[in-house]
Amino acid sequence: SPRLGADKQRDETPSKKKFCSKAAREHDVPEDLGKILENKVMETVSDLYYVNMSVVEMKCLDGADGEGIVSKSISSHSDLIPGVYEGGLKIWECTFDLIDYFSEAKIQFTNKTVLDLGCGAGLLGIVALRGKAEKVHFQDYNSTVINEITLPNVVANCINGGDRMGSGDNRKTSEPPLKRPKQAGCAADVLAKCRFFSGEWSEVSQLLLSSSKPFSKYDVIVTSETIYNPDYYSALHDTLTQLLDKNGRVYLAGKAYYFGVGGGIYLFEKFIVERNVFRTSIVKIIDKGLQRCIMEIAFKDSS
Repeated sequence: SPRLGADKQRDETPSKKKFCSKAAREHDVPEDLGKILENKVMETVSDLYYVNMSVVEMKCLDGADGEGIVSKSISSHSDLIPGVYEGGLKIWECTFDLIDYFSEAKIQFTNKTVLDLGCGAGLLGIVALRGKAEKVHFQDYNSTVINEITLPNVVANCINGGDRMGSGDNRKTSEPPLKRPKQAGCAADVLAKCRFFSGEWSEVSQLLLSSSKPFSKYDVIVTSETIYNPDYYSALHDTLTQLLDKNGRVYLAGKAYYFGVGGGIYLFEKFIVERNVFRTSIVKIIDKGLQRCIMEIAFKDSS
């Protein structure tokens, strides 16, 4: 189970690398949704479908990974290679903290425009879709993650539709739900609300803001374990400043400290305070093992 199997911390590269720019691109949803789920093995957790990561990694080693992030991650014995691979092949434990908080705090997504920033498996954005969000955009640094993990997860949850967009016990493994014609139509309707992007944050921001496609700033930005590296704080802060609606909210989950890279929730909070653009509030603290927190962020002059 990803809830049980998540690492206690990001076990990263021993050396820091400065922030690297990676060009942004939008990923179109293929017309044949069944193709997206071919050769995928699905599991469920918290009523959400997600692809079995080990099967994806094997497929990537067989040539499905144009970026080579799986082989590089294996050869370097690291879950993170700054500027190359940013951890999207794992489901990190703070993701579930944030999902639990959405339920506990009764966070409303109805008719909201939502960005799942650093989405990885995309579970936060899928929860927003299940909560009747009007639009949900997914962003990850790596295109391989979007193509092989995020998109299949969104499709699987759509096809296994209903209001909850997926159901199941705590964890089970099954073949992909490919032959459900009624659900396929519903899936297309839900997917019409979604856009998928890969690339570095500032590049994705520029792509969105300069695109000929209609774009409105986000009512809600959700992000989990994206504050591990202080080298990225400026780009993350700028992205939130540029893409959040004036009355929008950011819900950010992270650990108090990330060994190996030096970031953490309180360090990022200090960074935000010094910039004097946003106000912040730690809305939940989880004191199991290494302390984890959830932070709400809003513009200082917002209502």
